[in-house]
Formats: sequence, C-alpha cells, structure tokens
Amino acid sequence: MIFETHAHYDDEKFDADRVELLSHLLRENNIGNIVNVGATFKGCKESLALAEAYNDVYAAIGIHPEEIDEINEDVIDWLRKNASNPKVVAIGEIGLDYYWVKEEDQREEQRLWFERQMDLAEEVNLPVIIHSRDAAEDTLNTIRKYNNRHVKGIVHCYSYSKEIALEYVKMGWYIGVGGVVTFKNAKKLVETVEAIPLEAIVLETDCPYMAPVPHRGERNSSIFLSHVAEKIAEIKGVSVEEVEKVTYQNALTIYDKANKR
Repeated sequence: MIFETHAHYDDEKFDADRVELLSHLLRENNIGNIVNVGATFKGCKESLALAEAYNDVYAAIGIHPEEIDEINEDVIDWLRKNASNPKVVAIGEIGLDYYWVKEEDQREEQRLWFERQMDLAEEVNLPVIIHSRDAAEDTLNTIRKYNNRHVKGIVHCYSYSKEIALEYVKMGWYIGVGGVVTFKNAKKLVETVEAIPLEAIVLETDCPYMAPVPHRGERNSSIFLSHVAEKIAEIKGVSVEEVEKVTYQNALTIYDKANKR
C-alpha cells in the first residue's frame, strides 16, 4: 500500500471522476491514505471538505508563496481555527518561490508570510509542507531557524542538490519524491535519492501535475505512484514492497494525526 503525501484532488481536472477516484479507484490501485494539499485559501477549504467526505483523505492547509496576495491575519486565524480538525495533518503548502519574482521587496513579502505560517505551525504543533523553487539558501536558513523550535516537515517536490538534501535529513526532515525522478533529465533528484536513506523519503504526485514516465504529459493521479516506487526501488537496490512499506511508515510518522486514527 502507498501513502500519497501530496495531491490536489480539488483541482478542476478531477471534476469528471473525483468521486470515483476517492471513493474506490485509488484504494483498488494500492493507494491508502491521501493528503490533499491546499495552496490557495479556496483550495484549503476544498481540501478540508474532501477530507471530511472521504475516510482515506486528509488535508493540509496553507497558502502557497505565489498566492500570498490573498493572505492576511484573518486567513491566519482561519488556518489556526481549522488546524485543530482531526483530519488536518499539516500546514502547507507554504514556502518560497523566486522563479517569477525578481524584486527584493516581493521576495521579502514571501519570506514574511512563510515565517508567519511557520510560526502558526509551531503554535498548533503541526508539521509543514514546504514548496521551494529557486530559493535554496533562504529556504534552508528558514528551516534551520524553525528546526531549532521543533517544527518538522516535508520538502515537497525536491529539486536541489544531494548535499542540501542531506542537511535536511540531518535535521529530521523528509524529502518528497514524485514523478520527476522517472524523467531522463532528473540527474540531481536521482543522485539525491541515492544519497539519502529510504527512511527519509515520502512518495507524492503533486497531481494533477508532473505525471511520471510512461505517463508524462498526461493528467497525473495517485495511481501512477507505482512508477515512482519502482524507480526508487531500482535506484536503492531494494524491492518495491520495501519502498512502499518504509515510505508509508515515514508518512505516518510525519503526519502524526493520521497515525492516531
């Protein structure tokens, strides 16, 4: 059984078959628990609704760095209130994304709301899901700061070097690995998977995006996680069953509230 640690089934690309997937198709295809991750305020509300509607679905709630125009203290209050819901297992996805943002004042605003949501995670005692793009140094520095305050989590869709990944692993963080690991140009991620222990890896899709080979270019779903598990097994020289077992336990460890249900 596979634990899907990062999905977006609230996306409109699932409007035609969302109910079928979440009610039975995913479980019939070896998918156990699923964490549906908010990125916008609307997405947080929809993730929570899905978690309350389906037994195997959990929610993460947080505002993505590209969506910080919609965050304010009222939104923070909503996140705080709903973090106590037994189906909410993390604050996320939050972080930094400098890919389109070149102006320092805009990057500073991202850092401000990133830290504000890290403060919230500390307050409500939940792990975080980190989105980081073209912001390796600032992300690592922030995580080091909050790691000292016992905030833990997952670096989602990991894209940096194996050396930085090892720094996260030393701090007790997890590395999210998805379909990119199957791509021909995924040298850095393959090196990262080789370098870090299996006990530091969780499986994710980020669906409907980033489908693995041989489905690259299609709408992604958790069903395709079998290809990710197979690739990791190949890289690590272990069985697929071992990858599924260890990464499932890793996900239960970091998503502690899912482990207690």
